[in-house]
Amino acid sequence: MVGIMCERTGIVNIGIEGTLLLSSFVAFYVAIAAKSILIGFLAAMATGVAMSLLLALMSVTWKMDQIIAGTILNILATGLTSFFYIQGNMLPSMFKQKPIPGLSNLPFFGDVLFKHGLLMYLGFVVIITLYYGLFHTPWGLRTRAVGEHPSSADTAGVSVSRMRYVNVAVAGAIGGLCGSYLVLELVGSWNRGFTAGKGFTALALMIFGRWNPMGALAAAMFFGLAQAGANQLMINGTVNIPPQFVGILPYVMTIIVLAISAGKVRPPAAEGQPYEKGQS
Repeated sequence: MVGIMCERTGIVNIGIEGTLLLSSFVAFYVAIAAKSILIGFLAAMATGVAMSLLLALMSVTWKMDQIIAGTILNILATGLTSFFYIQGNMLPSMFKQKPIPGLSNLPFFGDVLFKHGLLMYLGFVVIITLYYGLFHTPWGLRTRAVGEHPSSADTAGVSVSRMRYVNVAVAGAIGGLCGSYLVLELVGSWNRGFTAGKGFTALALMIFGRWNPMGALAAAMFFGLAQAGANQLMINGTVNIPPQFVGILPYVMTIIVLAISAGKVRPPAAEGQPYEKGQS
């Protein structure tokens, strides 16, 4: 969803990995310092917004190459989190699972979709809201216009710069939500390199889902199912799978997905292109 929000507006966000890494780091240590996972969650959201605003500053205002701008964010996040990392800390608590009555008892889908904590449910709300917003609201029409033909949007009275800043900032908040989910609800701890390439996997899912929130959700469910299946086989001892294989599985699947998608999907036409007012 972070990538979709940015790229539908014309901004390539290679820095998703850095946003997830730094926001999860902030969520963990702020929650410990404040003794509140809610404050940690809010701090992670603010961190995501700050990272994305830095990306917007470099891409929209300074008109830097957007791939380089995203790479800077990744390097910045890796450096900061590695330098300030302290071992031996524990969260005061975690977001607990809250099964949805009735739905959580459904075969298979009940366990997969309806037995989670608050942050996962917020994620589902974000996906549905983003899908509706992109394709059924004036904001979505302006967003897609800015990503496809910014000069036409500008002529129609849409501020390209403002739209890109706002959308990239909202995308950062979503990234902060994801980072906080990983540490405050899913794992409960933090280590160097904690996100392990999830930001780059997200980019592949976005492409495979054709820059559509529902398509990306379906791709993510497939990815998750494949990795969970491999993990389960290894845990049960059904198949003697080396742990290294499970570790590289997301990256191998990312390469496969990108190879399958190559030449078959079309990104937003103005993706990665700085815009000058009056430019045709």
